[in-house]
Amino acid sequence: MTEILQIPKLVTVFGGSGFVGRHVVRALAKRGYQVRVACRRPDLAGFLQPLGNVGQIQVMQANLRVRWSVDQAVQDAHHVINLVGILYESGRQRFPAVQDFGARAVAEAARAVGADLTHVSALGADLNSESNYARTKALGEAAVLETVADAVVYRPSIVFGPEDQFFNRFANLARYSPVLPLIGGGHTKFQPVYVGDVAEAVARSVDGKVQGGKIYELGGPQVLTFRQCMEEMLQVIDRKRYLAPVPWSLAYLQAAVLGLLPKPLLTKDQVTLLRSDNVVSAEAESERRTFAALDIRPETVGAIIPSYLWRFRQAGQFTRIGAV
Repeated sequence: MTEILQIPKLVTVFGGSGFVGRHVVRALAKRGYQVRVACRRPDLAGFLQPLGNVGQIQVMQANLRVRWSVDQAVQDAHHVINLVGILYESGRQRFPAVQDFGARAVAEAARAVGADLTHVSALGADLNSESNYARTKALGEAAVLETVADAVVYRPSIVFGPEDQFFNRFANLARYSPVLPLIGGGHTKFQPVYVGDVAEAVARSVDGKVQGGKIYELGGPQVLTFRQCMEEMLQVIDRKRYLAPVPWSLAYLQAAVLGLLPKPLLTKDQVTLLRSDNVVSAEAESERRTFAALDIRPETVGAIIPSYLWRFRQAGQFTRIGAV
């Protein structure tokens, strides 16, 4: 009797070469999916190939601002994932183009080929926000659900993991500076979420285990203030640094200067974002639009960051924590 070979589902991942993207690609590859990574610089995405079997992961060029490239990237796909987002504007990479119109372009392309859609937004997305980042994230969500009614939309809080730009950035700063700034006094609350848990949530939506047409808010098991995040990080890298509160007015002045750099350390829009807490809403909790609905138990900050922040200790992995 002749065996019928089952061809693995093809999943197109926009932004698959980014921080969250590489973990999503790994989770999909482990499940046996054929993965097509669509990104602006495929020449810099070679590191993704070892995450799967030979030929399982393919990388191609696509830009959300160029519609034909988006349409080409979703051809024959069974599921489409959009992870693309920017933290600051540069050149033609503007918030509306990438996070609003770009999100709609991906949704329309997915609908055209009959593919399911998972869209990763951000906690704090709000149509009425003073932050351009948060407002365009909300516009992107609305465009996605308007175009593909049963799409799965995720809003993660600040995402941490080996390649993050949060704990790594401040841990690196702590190597050279005796002072770490606490913008607005460090009172802003976060619910840091491990990148591996976000990737698993995305993969489960591809598995068909997540109800579509909803916005899920993804936060870790701990609510920490900015100050507490810095204290946790300093304890892990075994360094003592002065945590200096920075008033909002001064933070905006600093951001006006730092925002002029090619890769800004801080922008005025980011300062505006920090004025609002970044935690899962009570409404999402009561309606079970959280990790609980996905049957995922998220990891704590303390359980994960020692595995990658050890390199910022004075003697690296050989440092005796607490030693004088």
